Amino acid sequence: MDSSRSTALLTDRYELTMLEAALRDGTAQRRCVFELFGRRLSGGRRFGVVAGTGRLLSLIRDFRFGEDELRFLRDERVVDAATLDYLEGYRFTGSISGYREGELYFPGSPILTIEGTFAEAVLLETLALSVLNHDSAVATAAARMSIAAGDRPLSEMGSRRAGESSAVAAARAAYISGFGATSNLEAGRTWGIPTMGTAAHAWTLLHDSEEDAFRSQIEALGTGTTLLVDTYDMREGVATAIRAAGTGLGGVRLDSGDLPVVAAAVRAQLDELGATGTRITVTSDLDEHAIAALAASPVDAYGVGTSVVTGAGTPTAGMVYKLVARQGSDGGWVGVAKASTDKASKGGRKAAFRTLERGIASSELIVVSDGFEDIEPASAHPDARALQVQLVQDGEADAAHEGAAGVQAARAHHAAVRSELPLHALALSRADPAIPTVYAERDS
Repeated sequence: MDSSRSTALLTDRYELTMLEAALRDGTAQRRCVFELFGRRLSGGRRFGVVAGTGRLLSLIRDFRFGEDELRFLRDERVVDAATLDYLEGYRFTGSISGYREGELYFPGSPILTIEGTFAEAVLLETLALSVLNHDSAVATAAARMSIAAGDRPLSEMGSRRAGESSAVAAARAAYISGFGATSNLEAGRTWGIPTMGTAAHAWTLLHDSEEDAFRSQIEALGTGTTLLVDTYDMREGVATAIRAAGTGLGGVRLDSGDLPVVAAAVRAQLDELGATGTRITVTSDLDEHAIAALAASPVDAYGVGTSVVTGAGTPTAGMVYKLVARQGSDGGWVGVAKASTDKASKGGRKAAFRTLERGIASSELIVVSDGFEDIEPASAHPDARALQVQLVQDGEADAAHEGAAGVQAARAHHAAVRSELPLHALALSRADPAIPTVYAERDS
């Protein structure tokens, strides 16, 4: 194994100390069902978007303890020798089912169901939550921005406001939820996302004059490029841009000012100069509310940075990973649940369906069963859409969810399922979830 690719230490220490104790007392091999879900929708959002699933499957494949990882654990005396021996041969051989990437979720939705021995499944907790909490928060914010933008294109350009790896993951999540391009080249290479970008203010400041900068950019990139016109005086910048490029200039970018007022003024100036086809892109600290405020303005495209990569003020989806069913000492299955105040969970394995009325979502139906094999079939709910698919079977991930192809599939799935939302779900104000979560017990 290439130890440099191992994801095994992207975890919390207590996962390994629980494993050590379970190996000691004989419970490590008990069959268990863990569930990843959110108790509520963070930030008063009306729906959430599942993102990160395809990334997680690849990271689980690399969840191996090589020589370097084992040496660290030994040197730091994290676990005992017997546990190190177990970890040396660790492979997740269980199964994972869950919501497709790009799917909508609501409070209590069983986004992932992880089945295996306690030893195998408990070790995946931190990794699964790290990926889905981040990516789903970004995807949910991006979906709200996409709704606000309507048919106008959105580009993600927030790499400088995130950690280097988080920036790539954020670009991926935003693309799944409706953004059309990213400025991040690694996201383009890894995930097949279209990339875009022209020049920053430094380009204009480098040259002896704004016109020199514009003419040089046009010579390099052609008249279809977009010129950043607000380094100095914006009105003069627009005039200079058209003088340098002619009325066939592709676009201008506005990165400052009172955008509704500025966009209207720039549109009027461009039209007066005969540049009626020159597009206007705005990029100044936008979020979903600022985008919505520009709906009536003559804006052609948006570039969003800080807000999207930080979840528009809600940087985590608040998901948790809980044991919901296990085998007892007699071999029988029992549902288990945490009962802590405000943090209670619901025991039992779940089957999830979205009930639809004339194609519009009306509820999240979750059918609960204590049993391991006794799962509600989709045929029992002909007027609902089954939400769970098999992601990993006997340790083997379904490769269709991974890589660039998986991203494209998730993007298409998100567009399809978002059309099921009721109209009030598209509002940007804080509110209760757009549809209720309804629990039902499966008849024995």
